[in-house]
Amino acid sequence: MIQVIRKELTIRNKLGLHARAAAKIVQTSNQFQSNIRIIKNGREADAKSMLDILTLSCPRGTRIELLAEGKDAAEALTALAVLFDNKFGEE
Repeated sequence: MIQVIRKELTIRNKLGLHARAAAKIVQTSNQFQSNIRIIKNGREADAKSMLDILTLSCPRGTRIELLAEGKDAAEALTALAVLFDNKFGEE
């Protein structure tokens, strides 16, 4: 069964979604089959594309929405939420 799940998150790490954080999102997202999107103010980025993520320009405090669609959508969003909550291993 295909699931569609959304989760709102706040960027909490000091540097926002910079290259290292984006790389960790891509690495985590690529472990799942689901299509995963990051949405900021109506603009969408593929969570499996570092360039897409960086073009969103998300400094600290930015509210984003994760949208996952697929068989492992719940697991994907759980893994990404942990990554965001842990501030991408920074600070």
